[in-house]
Amino acid sequence: MASHVIDNLLLQDSFGTDEMRMVWNEKNRLQKQLDVERALAEAEGELEVIPQEAAAVIASVADSRRFDLQELAHAGLTSKHSLIATIKKLQELAGTAGEFVHYGATTQDIVDTGTVLQLKEAHQIIRRDLKKLLYKMTSAAAQYKTVPMAGRTHGVQALPITFGFKLSVIVCELGRHLERLEELEHRVFVGVLCGAVGTYASFDGRGNEIEANVMKKLGLAVPEICWHASRDRFAEYASVLSLLSATLGKLGHEFYTLMATEIDEVEEPFSKGTIGSSTMPQKRNPALLEGLASLTRPVFYSAALVREAMLMEHERDAMAWRAEWIALPEICIYIARQLGSALVLFDGLQVKTDNMRKNLDISGGLIVSEKIMFELGKFLGKQTAHALVYELAMTAQEQEIPFAVLLKQNEKVRRYLSEQQIAALLNPANYLGEAAEKVEQVLALAKAKGWMDGA
Repeated sequence: MASHVIDNLLLQDSFGTDEMRMVWNEKNRLQKQLDVERALAEAEGELEVIPQEAAAVIASVADSRRFDLQELAHAGLTSKHSLIATIKKLQELAGTAGEFVHYGATTQDIVDTGTVLQLKEAHQIIRRDLKKLLYKMTSAAAQYKTVPMAGRTHGVQALPITFGFKLSVIVCELGRHLERLEELEHRVFVGVLCGAVGTYASFDGRGNEIEANVMKKLGLAVPEICWHASRDRFAEYASVLSLLSATLGKLGHEFYTLMATEIDEVEEPFSKGTIGSSTMPQKRNPALLEGLASLTRPVFYSAALVREAMLMEHERDAMAWRAEWIALPEICIYIARQLGSALVLFDGLQVKTDNMRKNLDISGGLIVSEKIMFELGKFLGKQTAHALVYELAMTAQEQEIPFAVLLKQNEKVRRYLSEQQIAALLNPANYLGEAAEKVEQVLALAKAKGWMDGA
């Protein structure tokens, strides 16, 4: 029975995806380690460090299907070593060629390089889904480019924006995360094969050559020097994923707020049979949005744990190292769920443009008091106009008198603005600045940078 939410049958789909769980499950972890052992044997065989016949045998049996996980787990409990049971079983399967298994390598060479292979596999999923999300969001930004809504600062209405503008801000943020993920590939997807303390001493002068050959076979970059004690690669990747998670969590929380009954400007996809409450029949809760937002904090804490693993002692230790085994899979699995939820969200997001307009009008024009101020400022000066409009705006709110009425009654305002001008200035749709133009710029940028190539 699973005890962690990632693997709990009743909860797992709220915290991860099958595809990403497969990347980090025990079978794939084992196979990636065996892939490293296979590549090591093949490279050493080609360089005649070990007999080519032995290398061929080792390569042929380095298959996780030949291994019993329960047997390995029991043996590992006895040996108190994370890899020795795998090495011994590989030796057994290889027969006499088993004498050349793991030749010159140390455990951390195999485990770290295997983890990099898993991370690279996870990276392809994350990058693919991020590009899909960018495509869906840019499409929505284009669709709602000119649809006005209330811009809010400090939780209250500020000035009008467009829904497309709001989406475009997040598109750019996600695009920068994609660039970060692509830019770090050459630093993070690097293997290591350098022996006990990183000096290649066990390879009898062929260490650099063997390592380069192994990494070529595995599709990984060759390190400048041993990184057993340098955990910045994993820490960098975890940190960038935490940035991506923050944006996704912010998106979920923002739409959660916009879905509130009193605002009601968007609604997450709703399907027949969805139950909002076990006791209140009417509820259509923002379950998808809550799930999307809720996973950011676990990612933050797991990323912090990976960074703490950088506090490695001497040439390596298992105290810091093991933290990565806990945190890296969790981060990737949570991110996969967040991206999956965001994709579902934009597949069926309901955008309530009528309610956006209604909410723009609830202040009776106060949301565009800035525009009134600037128009009067052409005649009175900006600071004087600000003081005048401020007094009228405060009176409108405190005495519940329509702002338009106060403007039309004020002698100073009437001197410079007609009733028709006041009516036009109080229309929020007439004070959107260059929102639509900025959306167009973002769409052009997304196309030029290839952010949507994976759509």
